[in-house]
Amino acid sequence: MATPLASRLMLAIGLVALALVVLNQVTAPRIDPPLERAAVLASLLAVVLMLVAALWQRIQPPAAPRADLKGREGLELAADLPEPLRRELAWGSRMLLTATPAAVVLLQSGSQSLLRRGLLADTEFCLGPICQQSLERQKAISLVDLSLYPGRVEFEPLLSDLPAVVVQPVGEEAVLVLGGWSPRCFSQADLLWIGGWAEKLIDAGVPAWAAQAQGAAAAAGEAPQTS
Repeated sequence: MATPLASRLMLAIGLVALALVVLNQVTAPRIDPPLERAAVLASLLAVVLMLVAALWQRIQPPAAPRADLKGREGLELAADLPEPLRRELAWGSRMLLTATPAAVVLLQSGSQSLLRRGLLADTEFCLGPICQQSLERQKAISLVDLSLYPGRVEFEPLLSDLPAVVVQPVGEEAVLVLGGWSPRCFSQADLLWIGGWAEKLIDAGVPAWAAQAQGAAAAAGEAPQTS
């Protein structure tokens, strides 16, 4: 991982300053108390600069490289969505893909995908234990490094080898799932943005429409067959 430029520059300045202090002491014709005090102060300042460089590296770690994700670029919307919802989903998903490190955005209600956008796989996504847990708790779940979680197989149908995933409930029935380009790529600001759009989708009527659509599908499945 590459070290930030400011951190490298500060470390270099500290090392050069310390080397100059040592060189000055070695080449001085006479070592007297004022020179010793100056050397101690200069050495301390050089060490402080190197410590700041080290702390900078820890506070602002370099971003992880993007994973080489495979998929086709696309936008898929449920065919029977009302036009206002279609416009809202198209606008919001575009903003998430441009304003956050998301590679794919999915809005799922039960077994139906209301929205898929970004890098798409040719497999159907089904709500698994992690998505169900997010719905039950009504809280977002952020998996910062998906390779560390045994349940990562749940998100393989979304897109293979995703490094990070955020699951955000949208009401009682639907979940918003975002797959990121790299581990720990979603910041707190990104999570607030995702949560804010989920609230907007609730106000736009996504949960009510999803419940109505599931009820209609269940009624159609239970209808008696006629010959």
